[in-house]
Amino acid sequence: MKITLDADKCCAAGQCVLIAPEVFDQRDEDGVVVLLDAEPPAEQHDAVREAAAICPAAVIEVHA
Repeated sequence: MKITLDADKCCAAGQCVLIAPEVFDQRDEDGVVVLLDAEPPAEQHDAVREAAAICPAAVIEVHA
């Protein structure tokens, strides 16, 4: 799995961080998503898929 995101479109909702804190974080100054691990281990895959699915701005893309 490889993750890409479009931080310019992030609305800083933070749902991704709540679901997968090992993979996503937020910038302190504006809350925009920060990708901590672009190729997370298998045990994180379900959480990453869920984070991508519920992202209100649809900025997270998961590639197989």
